[in-house]
Amino acid sequence: MKVRTEHIKQAVREYAFVEPVSAFPILQEMESAGECRFTGPVQVTVKACREMDHYRVEGALTVPVQLTCSRCLCCFDNPVASRFTIFFREGVAAQEDEDELELAEQDLISTCFSGDEIDLMPEIAEQVALEIPVKPLCAEGCKGLCPACGADLNSDSCSCLIEQKPSKFAVLKDFKVRS
Repeated sequence: MKVRTEHIKQAVREYAFVEPVSAFPILQEMESAGECRFTGPVQVTVKACREMDHYRVEGALTVPVQLTCSRCLCCFDNPVASRFTIFFREGVAAQEDEDELELAEQDLISTCFSGDEIDLMPEIAEQVALEIPVKPLCAEGCKGLCPACGADLNSDSCSCLIEQKPSKFAVLKDFKVRS
């Protein structure tokens, strides 16, 4: 997914891409690590234009993903959808010697490129990776698995008696500070 800068210098251009997940190394790593399973290609639509000293790329992406619930271990489908805006600046990122540097919001969503093409692949992969939840849940009210017998508490009930262990901080409940 490369956009030639000469095409967007004078006019706003719209592009649509459909790329297999295999074209994104970061997403392949996530899949091989077992974080998720992509069940279809990444579909991207972008609008690119030149603004003063940078290029603005706004877009949206979708990709079907299968995740494993972190509570009950059931697999469920969760399509990832994201809208994004990225500013591309020509040249190499400048290194600052200052200890503290305040960044504007635009600085947080900007990146550099060189040459006469803007490669969108790394930015698209990053947008998808950011949308994959760290602890996916099949439902907000998922009850998970019984810690004693392993029954799925969403569909089964169990007769296990789960003993509540006292908290290590229970001794502090009667603690009073003397002045």
